[in-house]
Amino acid sequence: MAEMKKITNEKLVEVNHISVTFGERKHKFVAVDDVSFDIYKGETFGLVGESGSGKTTIGRSIIRIHPVSAGAIKFHGQTISGNIEKELDRELTGKIQMIFQDPMASLNERAKVDYIVSEGLYNRGHKLSEAERKLKVEKALQDVGLLPEFASRFPHEFSGGQRQRIGIARALIMEPEFIIADEPISALDVSIRAQVLNLLSDLQKKKGLTYLFIAHDLSVMRFIADRIAVIHKGKIVELAQTEKLFKNPLHPYTKALLSAIPQPDPVAEKKKKLLVYDPSVHDYEKDLPSWMEIEPEHYIYANKREAKEYEKELLTTQTKKGV
Repeated sequence: MAEMKKITNEKLVEVNHISVTFGERKHKFVAVDDVSFDIYKGETFGLVGESGSGKTTIGRSIIRIHPVSAGAIKFHGQTISGNIEKELDRELTGKIQMIFQDPMASLNERAKVDYIVSEGLYNRGHKLSEAERKLKVEKALQDVGLLPEFASRFPHEFSGGQRQRIGIARALIMEPEFIIADEPISALDVSIRAQVLNLLSDLQKKKGLTYLFIAHDLSVMRFIADRIAVIHKGKIVELAQTEKLFKNPLHPYTKALLSAIPQPDPVAEKKKKLLVYDPSVHDYEKDLPSWMEIEPEHYIYANKREAKEYEKELLTTQTKKGV
């Protein structure tokens, strides 16, 4: 019998008004603009948006690859952005891990799987005997559905799906609490994607993991995420529980993303109306936007005029459904 997912009210990760910029002065580019959200222990928090929206930059900022230019990131209530002590930095290396988008590019082609999976143990200075290390590698490979004898092979000997499983094993061997999955299935064949998603879901239940799942595909998000934040050009525009977002999307950008999801029915697919997001629909010159809770657990970036329209839309939708 499968274990049930346990989501608590404990905030594991807190992202507070962070901004991330690249370049200086005339060449300055704001990749992430005043973004805030919390991730609760045991949940899968989805971050969705088009390429270049800033979602990967946020993930890399949490894992401390990119420094934040404003705001703060907390893990277990402790600030982990900016300059921190070496001991905390080393501790975070184990507790926060990342699964990368391209399983081919993220694995060392010249190293055997045995070394790739256990590399983090070497880097953190784990004092393990060779037998203990091999046992850990074997366990990590078995956890992701790979045979222990695969440890003696090289990455090029595996399929894309198997290479991504090796990447997941490399993260798991560190016994993390929090995993950032950056488009972990986008480089895989469609037939393999569901297998990897199911694996991630099973591992979460067995090991009590918390995920930040980054993707551009909302249909994937519906399968795995508990809550979804929609990001556009470095700013989160809508955040809600997954089913609430799918049933009552409010922001025009969210609606555009949802309209792009392919329908399994060819007739419905032919009849569907594809929406294109036009940022010029927002008039923010005098009526400035802010981040607000439009209904319980449903947040949106809007000004006062838009908020009234969204409230009317929600009321109409709920009346139609007899809520």
